[in-house]
Amino acid sequence: MPKVAVLDYGSGNVRSVVRALEHVGAEVSLTSDPQEILAADGLVVPGVGAFEAVMEGLKSVDAPRLIGRRVAGGRPVLGICVGLQVLFDEGIEHGVRTAGLGEWPGIVERLDADVVPHMGWNTVDAPEGSKLFRGIEDERFYFVHSYGVQDWTFDQNHDAIRPPLVAWTTHGKPFIAAVENGPLSATQFHPEKSGEAGAKLLKNWLETLG
Repeated sequence: MPKVAVLDYGSGNVRSVVRALEHVGAEVSLTSDPQEILAADGLVVPGVGAFEAVMEGLKSVDAPRLIGRRVAGGRPVLGICVGLQVLFDEGIEHGVRTAGLGEWPGIVERLDADVVPHMGWNTVDAPEGSKLFRGIEDERFYFVHSYGVQDWTFDQNHDAIRPPLVAWTTHGKPFIAAVENGPLSATQFHPEKSGEAGAKLLKNWLETLG
């Protein structure tokens, strides 16, 4: 049974994430303890609300350093919703710019759509070779957000560097729905609210641990 730490930094919606992971076979702890976070087979970073508030919450428990250590050591991390957004360079909300964790290039901005927030079920254009979406490439997932990454540029300067696998979906304009980048993965949608498809995605992630 893989051991998964769900990062506890004051974000809402964490209990549903814990239950969803337990449902697919993980031993889960909701924790901000650095030793538990570093020792777990997998770390899940949930996030709801504003980019700036989530970043402040992460900093309050030293999460940027802990996430960085896990990624540098090849230890799996999964971000969910704003937990995906903060992995990018920067977020802009109501004219306020907030630095993210900078794991990936890109800016989180208000969705370019007639109706915001984007709330409900949507399909995802899963990339070839995806582990997260194996067996659920044509399924629908549950989104609820007003901001996202709508432009993606990844400079591959060396043959040994594999560019991340990026899944897209569209609400008004295409935006990033998920990223898989070695030990670091993230989804803009909520797998814990996405029924059997979301459960399968979490199970696929658990199978990458260890």
